[in-house]
Amino acid sequence: MLAASNTAERRRYARFSAPYRYETVGLFTRSNRRADYLHINNLDQLARQGIGLLAPKVGYYGPAYARLQPQLSASGKLSTFTSFQQGLRMLDAGRADLILGDSGALRHEAKLQGIAISALPLVVLRAPVHLMLNKSSTSPAELERINAAIARLEHNGTLAAIRARYGDL
Repeated sequence: MLAASNTAERRRYARFSAPYRYETVGLFTRSNRRADYLHINNLDQLARQGIGLLAPKVGYYGPAYARLQPQLSASGKLSTFTSFQQGLRMLDAGRADLILGDSGALRHEAKLQGIAISALPLVVLRAPVHLMLNKSSTSPAELERINAAIARLEHNGTLAAIRARYGDL
């Protein structure tokens, strides 16, 4: 799996590569509505103010979101999506005011779809991202080769160039 978080639960059945980038999870809105939401400096404001949120159906997006997610769901203010393509279409259709997700992935998909989005200043989570490999079908030696390749690509600037191409520095 690409873009996996290394967790104790997953380590039972998976191997994790060295981090190859950092995921920044942010809040975005349609660019023409950004000024309306610049005051948001924590996720709790979404529930207090009844602001609709779109979020990925699966994944970990930090302790604040994990705590708030049940409340937003119960109030009907949370809609989930299975792909950033779907989530951005929902945002563009007005299904919610804000969308949460990996900043690089959202910006890239928005560019592909021609949807103007803008980030809010709030960073929800910043965490290392790894490749997640199935323990039963990979070996420690294969993981070592992958980690060596990541180190070489980082050292020669290839990973930095790829991250920059997708708006993730």
